[in-house]
Amino acid sequence: MVEDSVTIREHLMEALSADPEIEVVGQARDGKAAIEICQKLRPDVMTLDMVLPVLSGLAVTEYVMAYCPTPILIVSSSTNRGELYKTYDALAAGALEVLEKPDGNEGDGAWERVFVSAIKLVSRIKVITHMRGRLPNRSRLPLDPVVSEPAGAGAYRLAAMGASTGGPAALVTILRRLPHDFPLPLLVVNHIGEKFGPLLAEWLDSQSSLRVSSAVDGEPLPEVGHGRVILAPPGCHLVVQRGRLRLTEEAERHSCRPSVDILFESVAREIGSRGIACLLTGMGKDGAAGLLAVRQAGGRTLAQDEATSTIFGMPREAIRMGAAERIVGLDEVAPALMALAGGAALL
Repeated sequence: MVEDSVTIREHLMEALSADPEIEVVGQARDGKAAIEICQKLRPDVMTLDMVLPVLSGLAVTEYVMAYCPTPILIVSSSTNRGELYKTYDALAAGALEVLEKPDGNEGDGAWERVFVSAIKLVSRIKVITHMRGRLPNRSRLPLDPVVSEPAGAGAYRLAAMGASTGGPAALVTILRRLPHDFPLPLLVVNHIGEKFGPLLAEWLDSQSSLRVSSAVDGEPLPEVGHGRVILAPPGCHLVVQRGRLRLTEEAERHSCRPSVDILFESVAREIGSRGIACLLTGMGKDGAAGLLAVRQAGGRTLAQDEATSTIFGMPREAIRMGAAERIVGLDEVAPALMALAGGAALL
């Protein structure tokens, strides 16, 4: 447990001590001690604050994932731009999930139950060595040469993508590989805590040669040839409707709002055979039925493979249902999208 506040540490200890399946084997109040204790004790899970003395939570994540890979649950109250960017960087560097610190107003042990559940979830995830790459600023990004479009180019109107646990790392990997002139609008749903979602699009924009923004209710769906990445904002479903993007606050699907299923189903209805959908890492089954709807409408469908998924739950369910036309590793997603956008066949 890595937390510099004595009060918060005691609160977390109390929550975990109440569960007989969990043992707290070490505590650290600064980043340097966190690394030393992790290397010595090799815990099943590390809970990690982002704002720490000596070494930041981001520095701890990068070191731990490079030299003693350990499932990391970020427990943070960081909400300003700089601190949220560091949270996203930590997720990209291999941290698994992020949970907002309790504010004392939750009542009835609700936050504590979520916390314990998150600990148990991440403890079951097998993590790997993760050397975080450094991406240059957008102005220094190498731009892919423009290639003449083969026959069949322009067959698709948009691509849609959904992710949950492990999503920020997967998304940034894909976006870094898509060229600046990728022609299709790319609509994205990523499950993340509501307090941590507002600046995710802005952070992804800083990591990609494509423009990334949050969806605005009623805005026109961008035309082909003007590729953009558009994220569903926290707390709203994103759908395509009559050539526009709409945000709705209808009921959650699979306890999620935004829901991948709701986005994919709207793509199937509105775009049909001109749609592409890709389901990425995540727990549960959100997106599987929607991916099947896209395939049944004649669109193209991809699902991330087990080897590269942080959690294989969502893609596994889609594959089980026959929703995935092709199962791809994370590094294959961007090339597959580029091939489809350019009119090439998927091999």
